[in-house]
Amino acid sequence: MTTAPASLSSADRLRRLPRLQALLFAVMTALGLTLLAWVAIASDASEGRARLDGEVRRVVDAVSRQVGIGGDAIATADVNADPLNTRCPEFAVLPAAGTEQFVGHRSARRCVSDRTPDAAMLSALATEAVRARNLVTGYRAGVDDSLVYTAALPLENQRGEPVGAVVAVADAGAEQDRHVGFATLVIGGCVLVVAAVAAGAFLLARRSVGPAAAALGQQEELLDGIAHDLRNPVSALRTTAQAAQSNPAEQAGLLPTVVRLSAAMGSIIEVLLRRARLVAGIEKLDRQRLWLDQLVEGVVDDTPAGGATVTVTAAPTMVDAEPALLRRAVANLLENALRHGHQPGALSVVHITVLDGRVIVADQGPGVAESVVETMFDRFSSGGGSSGLGLSIVRWVAQVHGGTLRVYNRDEGGAIFELALPVSAP
Repeated sequence: MTTAPASLSSADRLRRLPRLQALLFAVMTALGLTLLAWVAIASDASEGRARLDGEVRRVVDAVSRQVGIGGDAIATADVNADPLNTRCPEFAVLPAAGTEQFVGHRSARRCVSDRTPDAAMLSALATEAVRARNLVTGYRAGVDDSLVYTAALPLENQRGEPVGAVVAVADAGAEQDRHVGFATLVIGGCVLVVAAVAAGAFLLARRSVGPAAAALGQQEELLDGIAHDLRNPVSALRTTAQAAQSNPAEQAGLLPTVVRLSAAMGSIIEVLLRRARLVAGIEKLDRQRLWLDQLVEGVVDDTPAGGATVTVTAAPTMVDAEPALLRRAVANLLENALRHGHQPGALSVVHITVLDGRVIVADQGPGVAESVVETMFDRFSSGGGSSGLGLSIVRWVAQVHGGTLRVYNRDEGGAIFELALPVSAP
């Protein structure tokens, strides 16, 4: 079963900081750009309306000055000869409903469509202007779902009574398409800017936080490794000290054990400090040519078995490695097998094989579940409920020496851990 830390470490929290900073910058930038985009889009819409409004106002003003008003008669002869009659926006001179009727006029050119504006729309606009007795402008929807901009200016007879109106209609579709394109460009640009700001903030924060997070992570790994690897020798030292305290007559015989455990603790601390210096790049690996089989046998002799059975089958094998680091890796594999490689209520039975640069540690425990094989060498993960630090150190030692660490299950039950290193040339 894989176990995970109860909470994120300080280094992990620090590594999350760039993402949080990028999110904060993105949100702040998005809020600012949203306001600017809204202002820009609204301003563009207002400018587009002003352009259309200017076009239709110009037409109705010009046409209204050319309409002849004599008595109660309305004449449009002069309008026919004006160039506006064949240009856009199109227009019409129409009587309003309920007023004195006269012969209306509609410009020769159709600038919108064959269906819009229709007679009903033009008549309604003229009636609206007459009732308001003022210029009426605005967007209108045509019968074919087209969008137009209209202006209707009332015409008065000599008695000052509104009798009709000049109505101009401009196609607003092109302006609407232009405005939609502008809005899309603005929104798309804002999205790109927000993404660029977020990416830049993330990269900048990661570059600034990265070294500190790495250093903090190395410090945490060092402390965790010391706590993990010192657990067994400290426990053994405490047991030995308590035995010496309870049996003064045996103190002399227990003294060599105390010295050995103290030396082992000092060696563990030195190895972990060495690992920290290597990871930080302060020092380089100190490779030496050594006999792997002799090193493994020495580790087995120095590791208390606690009643468990440990056997070794070794063939002479020479490798290039840093002795202290390799001893720590083999010791971690052995301690892992002694601690987890047994059935409930039984003592551990561990067999170590040394051959062709490989250290194969086989136990008779419950084996390793397939679901944790890929992650059990990670820090804070294992297949037996422990912290997993010991196995993560073994994998690191294998990697820095150009080797590998594998785990698989025995057919007859139990797990096999295989540490493989490059064999030295004779």
